[in-house]
Amino acid sequence: MAIFGLWVINKAGGLVYQRDFAEGLAQLSSNEYLVLAGTLHGIHAITSRLSPIGASSGAHVIEGETFKMTILLTATGTKFVLLTSIAETSAGAVLQRVYEAYADAVMKNPFHTPEMPIRSEGFDARIVALIGTGHT
Repeated sequence: MAIFGLWVINKAGGLVYQRDFAEGLAQLSSNEYLVLAGTLHGIHAITSRLSPIGASSGAHVIEGETFKMTILLTATGTKFVLLTSIAETSAGAVLQRVYEAYADAVMKNPFHTPEMPIRSEGFDARIVALIGTGHT
């Protein structure tokens, strides 16, 4: 089981944080990551309207043959995306702790502008302490 990467996508669909933790993901350029974040934002918006039972908050897990994307949508529209191995079972709990670290280290920082890229050593340190190398 492994955690491969973490993305934070703002409410407009822009990638504001991206970090890789383990081998296994293709190496992409910054522009390719931005395109993927925007695409995921669109897919999430579409899936929130596809529910046959009424209102939905959109996709929570997107699973491929070799990896899984777990998505946490916050009340403000920010999305936290964890890329893991198929066998990873703790992704939801990890995302909740990442969100708590974000609230403490980023949103309480008076020098951070909301919706802009996250440049916080405190947040980085908390993420590394939380996820480490990604191997569980």
